[in-house]
Amino acid sequence: MKFIHRLGYYLGGFSIGLVFLAFFLSGKRASCDYGPDARVLKNIGLKQLQYSDIVEEMMALKKIDSTTIYLVLKRGDVNFSESNTKLETCNLYVIEKTVEKKEIAITVENCDEIATIQTISIQ
Repeated sequence: MKFIHRLGYYLGGFSIGLVFLAFFLSGKRASCDYGPDARVLKNIGLKQLQYSDIVEEMMALKKIDSTTIYLVLKRGDVNFSESNTKLETCNLYVIEKTVEKKEIAITVENCDEIATIQTISIQ
């Protein structure tokens, strides 16, 4: 069999496979959260979010808004050296991100069903 025929068969099968995968995998919500930061942020993002009284006061005084908090929780970096991950019930995570030239650090208490934002530090 000539090389051009083999190449034709290969490309034909490859294109049928791509169409097959596109048809069956469309609409699936697959994600590749393998790193420790990504797993923690995804876990927090899937839970109901609550604010402590201190954070609600900061939001009322317009020091920070909910979209900035959402951005930090979605794209921030987890500082594991300042976090306390060895607790029995709820782990404490410190998530940091620079937003509009401000260093923002959020402390989140991550429990089984609820994630509570305990403190926010803006520098």
